[in-house]
Amino acid sequence: MAELYDRARPEYPGATFDDLAELAGLRPGSRVLEIGPGTGKATAELARRGYAVTGIELSPHLAEIARRNVPLAEIEVGDFESWEPREPGFDAVTVFNAFHWIAPEIRYAKPARLLRPGGALGVVGAPHVLLPQDDPFWAGVQEDYDAVVPHPDNRPPPPPDEIEGWTADWRASGLFEHVEERSHLMTLTYTADEYIALLGTFSDNLALPTADREELFRRIHARIAAQPDGTVTKHQLVVLTVGCRPK
Repeated sequence: MAELYDRARPEYPGATFDDLAELAGLRPGSRVLEIGPGTGKATAELARRGYAVTGIELSPHLAEIARRNVPLAEIEVGDFESWEPREPGFDAVTVFNAFHWIAPEIRYAKPARLLRPGGALGVVGAPHVLLPQDDPFWAGVQEDYDAVVPHPDNRPPPPPDEIEGWTADWRASGLFEHVEERSHLMTLTYTADEYIALLGTFSDNLALPTADREELFRRIHARIAAQPDGTVTKHQLVVLTVGCRPK
């Protein structure tokens, strides 16, 4: 699914990288470790800003595309839990939409160990949220999920004020100070084909039995195609949390 992931997944807003630079004190030449760069969606912007980027990616297929997309970055293949850099002391460790995959027992401790004193951990999540004025499609599509993959957790996306950040967990770890969180709303519009391609990159959908996944995607595709302009618009709340290792 690596090529599909590269085509379907969205970029991150420039304001998020501005906030990261400000809160982490990054400047051209800063050494940045990115955990789980995927195909380089965020890596490209990190490199464009002049940072010396090292990425550690579990999937060889995703890593291959990241190297193609961001030749200035150094992309290594491995799992972060066991990987060790040739030279620690990074100015920042960054994670974009992959923090939840890191083993909880090292989620804070290992990044802190790999940072220089005063270095920053920056984590970005981008959950789908529902605004009051959003398309009723997002309520209606729950009928398709309930029909094909019924589950008590099936529900429309939450409003932005229900999104819980990482700030409390970071402070509780005792490993970071000056913890701060900033968020930006991202608006994305998809055709039926584009949205089904996006759904095909999510692990919970890939884990479904093939027949269920195909039927679910067929229903959602038909629902979007029936929209007045054949598209659907979603909002994602891009949340950045940054904390610094004490000096």
